[in-house]
Parts: sequence; C-alpha cells; structure tokens
Amino acid sequence: MAIRELDSTPSLSTLYPKALLGGVLRKPSGSSLPDTELVRTGVVVDPAHLAAYNTVCGFRLSDELPATYPHMLAFPLQMALMTEPGFPFPLLGMVHVANRITQHRPLRVGEPLTVRVRAENLRPHEKGRQFDVISEAWVGDHLVWSDVSTYLRRGSSSGPAGRRDQLAPPTPDALWRVPGDIGRRYAEVSGDRNPIHLHPLTARLFGFPRAIAHGMWTKAHALAAFEGRLPEAFTVDVRFKQPVLLPAKAGFTSWAVGDGWAFELWSKSKPHLEGTISSL
Repeated sequence: MAIRELDSTPSLSTLYPKALLGGVLRKPSGSSLPDTELVRTGVVVDPAHLAAYNTVCGFRLSDELPATYPHMLAFPLQMALMTEPGFPFPLLGMVHVANRITQHRPLRVGEPLTVRVRAENLRPHEKGRQFDVISEAWVGDHLVWSDVSTYLRRGSSSGPAGRRDQLAPPTPDALWRVPGDIGRRYAEVSGDRNPIHLHPLTARLFGFPRAIAHGMWTKAHALAAFEGRLPEAFTVDVRFKQPVLLPAKAGFTSWAVGDGWAFELWSKSKPHLEGTISSL
C-alpha cells in the first residue's frame, strides 16, 4: 500500500465543490479501490471545537473525547481520499449505511494523534456495491481508536437480497425532539456540508422532501445517552436505516445485552438507527 503523508489537514471548503462537480461530470468507473493510505501526524484537538461538538451532540463538557469525536479528525482525510481522480465512484450519491467505532482506551485533549485513512473491501450489495473506509488514530505506536464507515454505491449488483422483516417499533425510553436546524449546526462543527443536510430546497435536489439529519450526529446523540455507563474500551456499531427528516420526533429505546447494550431509533413505523455497544 502506498503511504502518503499530508503536511496539513485537507480543506473541506475546497473538497466539497470538487465532490459536487465530480458528481455531475464523473461516472462510476473501475472495479478496485485505490491502494493508498493518507496519513496526518501531530493532530491535536482544539478544546473549543470539542466543546462545540459536545454541545451539538448532547455530550457533557469534558477534556475526554467522546468515542465519535475522532471521526471529526478523520473526515477531511476521508473526503480527500474519496474525491481523488482514481477513486472508482463519485462521492455525490453514495450512502453511508453503517459505522463501527472501537475505542481501545479513552483519549484526552492535548494528546498528539496520528490519523490514518484508507479504503478497502469493495464487495457486492443487493442494491449495488459497498466498501469500507477505515480510519485510525494512533498515539505513538499504539492504536487507540478505529472507525469503519461502510458506504453504498447504488446500481446493478449480483449480491444476495437481504431479509426484509417488517418489525413493529419498540416502546421508547426517551423522545427525541430533533430541531430543523440540526443539520446546519452539526455541519458547522463537522465540516460535513452535504446539501441534503442543510436546507429543504437543497435536499429536494437530491430526492429528499426535507433536509435530513447526519447519520453520525444520530449515532453521537445515541451514544451520549450512555455517558457515565461506558467502559474504557468498547465498540459501538450502528446501521443507518431510514433517514431522519427534519424537524423530527423520534423514539429512542435501549436495553442490556450481555455486558453491553442494544439500541434503536424509530419515528412512527420507520426505523432510523439500530446499534450495539460491547466491551472489549
């Protein structure tokens, strides 16, 4: 694998226009992912940015990073990788269908991190093709955090059809009132300014009746419900189901499973998110 070290964090304000233009001009091409890993060393968390992230996602203010926060540090590298000319799919139109984060130990403000990002495991899906973007945070020679984001590129596929059991929504433990501006607020801290999250008018251009919440905000807000009960080392694994149309009221349910938890988010008869938390 070719290792490419970056001397600065990629600019999302430059990458998003590139992604939008690529979505218009580029067609899916190629049958393999680039054999490249992007690396950024000496990454240090800005305490003010962490506080803003914690506020918008529902975490307590602390110098310990929520397990979802390092995704903010890896996201510019993910964007840079997926907008490169050799990447087989245009970024526009890809769907984030699952995310698995493993925290090997708590991370704190002030620790210099090395962030690494690569793509792998291109495979069939019943609705097209899917692949994983792997992100890692290292302190010295120790892997302290990893993230597997699975993306779907819709299209023809020979992949097997999945089961489509019709389930009834569970009785919620809590009611989420998700404001209509949460997409813009999360975009401010994450840099993820995909038009589908920002405004009803821009969302309609991509087939959504209203703006939708970021999947990673939904995951972070779910994880915040477990603050104070999480072990130091754990994996939180989610699948994104139906999008959360903004504004929204959604029912959040969680229950114990072994030494961890399972959780779901529903609104009316639509499942939005299902996930598990398990100790390492």
